[in-house]
Amino acid sequence: MQKSGPVRALGAMSGTSLDGVDAAMLVTDGVDIIAFGESAYRSYSPQEAAVLKGALGQWPHDGLAEVAELIETVHADVLSSFDDAELIGFHGQTLAHDPDNGRTHQCGDGQVLADVLGKDVVWDFRSADMTMGGQGAPLAPFYHFALAKWLKADAPVAFLNLGGVGNLTWIDPRLPKPQSEGALLAFDTGPANAPVNDLMLARRGSPFDEDGALAAEGEVDDHLIDRFLSHAFFYRMPPKSLDRDDFADLSASVEGLSDADAVATLTAAAVMGVIKAMEHCPAPPTQLLVTGGGRKNPTMMAMLAAGLDMPVLPVEDVGLDGDMLEAQAFAYLAVRVARGLPTSCAGTTGVRAAVSGGTISRPR
Repeated sequence: MQKSGPVRALGAMSGTSLDGVDAAMLVTDGVDIIAFGESAYRSYSPQEAAVLKGALGQWPHDGLAEVAELIETVHADVLSSFDDAELIGFHGQTLAHDPDNGRTHQCGDGQVLADVLGKDVVWDFRSADMTMGGQGAPLAPFYHFALAKWLKADAPVAFLNLGGVGNLTWIDPRLPKPQSEGALLAFDTGPANAPVNDLMLARRGSPFDEDGALAAEGEVDDHLIDRFLSHAFFYRMPPKSLDRDDFADLSASVEGLSDADAVATLTAAAVMGVIKAMEHCPAPPTQLLVTGGGRKNPTMMAMLAAGLDMPVLPVEDVGLDGDMLEAQAFAYLAVRVARGLPTSCAGTTGVRAAVSGGTISRPR
């Protein structure tokens, strides 16, 4: 890869929703977004998703060779369809995240992909941040800052990712760099789609609540929501991050409800976590731009709009691709790692100093 100028970087992301692998090309110099490229998606089969789900909460010493091979094979399958990538950003599959004890596990070996694909691969994005005292998550905020610059925003704006877990990035695009003091504040908001998806699969055999239709039929159990909001997580100052299953008690609490009421309550919990999170923003954002699967849930989006005094928009409304935004983020971060630029800072993960996290593996 050349030492300066634009790079055709390819990013891949497999999130905690366990639906599949997104891959997206981005042309960037690691600072500015030059152009958005082509993208691809490879869904996990029900059998593959079951293997991954069975591995959640496990660590490298748990003997996960079969799981790692699955992750690497699926990623190689989708990434091999891109011929002209100069650099690849590989996030891997998060199986466990324990920031309080300084450990995280993204399964999958970037060296394997480098050898198979014949390209330099940047991976293990979180470890350096955690070694320096950071939460190791979220990592997309530096890309969100670049997107705010690309959008020519001239006042604070926020990105909300509603994946398995929700996370919020507040941005002041008037500052020059993402690591500038006051430019970014980012943190997890609470569970988002994961509890809804898990319940839908268990009770209805469906991977998600399509169009929020079942939630729209149900009644929210306000008592359970109040109990959910009493969780200590919501009173901790950001930055802060979560594991996919940190709120397992929430899922257990709706077991006695009807399908519709349970899904409505879990959907409301995701929304209320976001509303509580907005209290931490240094200033009200001018708009909330929503990415991740939750933006396709009209019931969840309507609840957000009703609870927040600002425009709540899917990122498509401003010309972005919400399905590929996180994959693009890891393409962007890969270039930053390759050029020694920071990928996280105190405002995004609580790390002691801005740090460039990631391992570069070259084909052998």
